[in-house]
Amino acid sequence: MKTTTSPPPASSSRTPPIDGIKLHIGGCEKREGWVILDALPGPAVDYVGNCNDLSFLADESCCEVYASHVLEHLGYNGEIQKTLKGIHRVLKSGGRLRASVPDLETLCRLFLHPTLDINGRFHVMRMMFGGRSSEHDVHYVGLNFDFLRSFLHETGFCDIRRVPEFGLFNDTSNLRFAGVPISLNVEAWKPLIRMP
Repeated sequence: MKTTTSPPPASSSRTPPIDGIKLHIGGCEKREGWVILDALPGPAVDYVGNCNDLSFLADESCCEVYASHVLEHLGYNGEIQKTLKGIHRVLKSGGRLRASVPDLETLCRLFLHPTLDINGRFHVMRMMFGGRSSEHDVHYVGLNFDFLRSFLHETGFCDIRRVPEFGLFNDTSNLRFAGVPISLNVEAWKPLIRMP
């Protein structure tokens, strides 16, 4: 049977499938309808593991995946690509990925801002390279919209767009420094496959 990929509807009217798992990667805030995968165990964590191995989930088992300040912890020489392929695999046709990362362009502008003292610049540097609060709190890639969009496009995602905020969880996707939002928040979709 032949399948066709239909063009995505306008973003404002687009919704993910209603059935399936809502996977929150790296979360710590329990929310009804969501399951949490994290590298470290915790009271709200449903699955302990690395986001670059989603083999515990079946193909097309998720309707949504949410990852705030996760992708920057992955190497750009294969690990981020493998992780995005895994996310794409577990998403249903028409499923949505919402990802937030530190915006490298914003952080570079902040680092060079003449009003910042050495302590402010050091704090911005930690947002770029990781706070080192645990062995997992290390950043291996800096991402701007062009870089992230390219990784997502190469994986097969479509309708990739930057959004000001998600308004879903109280997390680093909303983080501000010196009044400036430092996160790059991106929404991307797995193409909707329609059966003729």
